[in-house]
Amino acid sequence: MSIHEPDRGILALQIGRPLRATSTVLKRCSLGLPITAEVPPLLDTGEPFPTLYWLTCPLAHRRIARIEARGGVRAEQARIDANPGLSEALQARHDGYALVRDARLPADAPIRPSGGVGGSSGGVKCLHAHYADFTAGNDNPVGRHVHELIGEPNCARPCVVFVDGQPKRNPDWRESNHDDEPR
Repeated sequence: MSIHEPDRGILALQIGRPLRATSTVLKRCSLGLPITAEVPPLLDTGEPFPTLYWLTCPLAHRRIARIEARGGVRAEQARIDANPGLSEALQARHDGYALVRDARLPADAPIRPSGGVGGSSGGVKCLHAHYADFTAGNDNPVGRHVHELIGEPNCARPCVVFVDGQPKRNPDWRESNHDDEPR
């Protein structure tokens, strides 16, 4: 995988720490900034990493965190459990996620990540991971539902700007008042 050098700095600012592996931006917002990045199954240290798709957008992250704080993971699991079709679709997505991730591992990898979306052994573990999987272009029923709840993460101002050619957190970025709560 490769990454453009400006994307490396933007991703690090969005997630609040240096990247632990070379990542590829898969989805961008209307301002051209990353929403979702693909992370390799082995980090630069050789440590296994089960999360193939990582949500980097601060707006989407905040909106999903508020849903999770209100019991959103339990509510989403209950929604999945109540619908056999959704349950089957979610299990199929976990299986497909693991197949894609495992195909990217070297055959001689001494330690291998496990699980499906976000390393889950089944069910709903992290709404952020399911949403990232969905925005990466996959048919994830949980991620699709979260997307319906939070809407498209379009900001009036970019979360990251360039100052003297270097990415910096935008001190003027904030959620607008009408976007404070997910729909």
